[in-house]
Amino acid sequence: MSISLIFLLTILPHMAFASARVTLSLFALHLGATPLTVGIIISLIAVIPMFYSVRWGRQIDRIGVYKPMMFGASLVLAGVLLAFAFPRIETLFAVSVLAGSGFMLYHICVNQAAALVGRPEDRARNFSVLALAFSTSGFMGPMMAGFAIDGIGHRNTFLLSAGFVIAALALLHFRRRAIRRLHKPAHAEPNAPDTPEKRIVDLLRIPALLRIFVVSGLLSMCWDLYSFVMPIHGSSIGLSASTIGLVLGAFGSATFITRLILPWVVHRVAEYKLLIGAMLLTAVMLALIPLTQSVPVLMAVSFVLGIGLGGTQPIIMALLYESAPPGRGGEAVGMRTLLLNITQAAIPMIFGALGAALGMTPVFFAMGAALLWGAWFSRRK
Repeated sequence: MSISLIFLLTILPHMAFASARVTLSLFALHLGATPLTVGIIISLIAVIPMFYSVRWGRQIDRIGVYKPMMFGASLVLAGVLLAFAFPRIETLFAVSVLAGSGFMLYHICVNQAAALVGRPEDRARNFSVLALAFSTSGFMGPMMAGFAIDGIGHRNTFLLSAGFVIAALALLHFRRRAIRRLHKPAHAEPNAPDTPEKRIVDLLRIPALLRIFVVSGLLSMCWDLYSFVMPIHGSSIGLSASTIGLVLGAFGSATFITRLILPWVVHRVAEYKLLIGAMLLTAVMLALIPLTQSVPVLMAVSFVLGIGLGGTQPIIMALLYESAPPGRGGEAVGMRTLLLNITQAAIPMIFGALGAALGMTPVFFAMGAALLWGAWFSRRK
């Protein structure tokens, strides 16, 4: 199995998920939902993974990635087809659970696959390629959703997303033998009982992993905050769905460019210096968003924000696998996903309620303050 196959298997479902996520927010707003309701819908993306991501990671370590990838992609497909079949606001809650749970499982799988392709020293390159795949679909998905909503409506946009998942399922089926061979189970404890609490604590007791989890959680919160709040902010200042898609696309294009040059950068700048710099830059850009109503300025701010956040994921994933105990890479990714989903479930509801009560400006300022603390924490450690 090659990294190019993983690249393609990542783009297709993520195109569907990124498109569906924007469509969920804009369709809910179109149906009259409040920011709090939109926050609850988006939070449900992370509810199931919040409880099961570590178990999923352990299971992937044991059985490989093929079956979990098929199951995860099938859940995403079920979610977007449900939204197409029953286009009501009540349905969007279930759509969020299905699509979010499926893609989070799929996300753990493709990270595990990227870590196992080639040699250990190839991981930094592999994760850069994987990040480029996420950037490509992260750029194209929201733009596609914005233009599709204006052109064919919310319901048919969900159907369009389904086509990308079907293509991914077909590719998984035809390349199943190569994907099944991509499995290197641990042999240290073949008959050890499953004790989730103890094993989770063991991971958190590793100082390098703890620092990675904290930094990763904060940066993921910013990414999710931007994805959640930008459609609301754009709608509040009268932007069309296609214009909001262009603003989100500027963010995605910046992440792609950053990840393209990242292998050259990491050879010259220490990883944690890059992460601290990313947090500081992101804090400044988040503070500027609620003060901006001009579309060109919003696109420029989103682009700079994408530069700040774009290179963090491959650095974090390479450090994560470097610090994880042998044979527990999938579990470490599952643990990271657990922490990310706790924030993903809480942040939209908390910030949605705060935005409904006080407006969106305090939301951005609060996240900027959290990033400044994260930069201080990383520097101190």
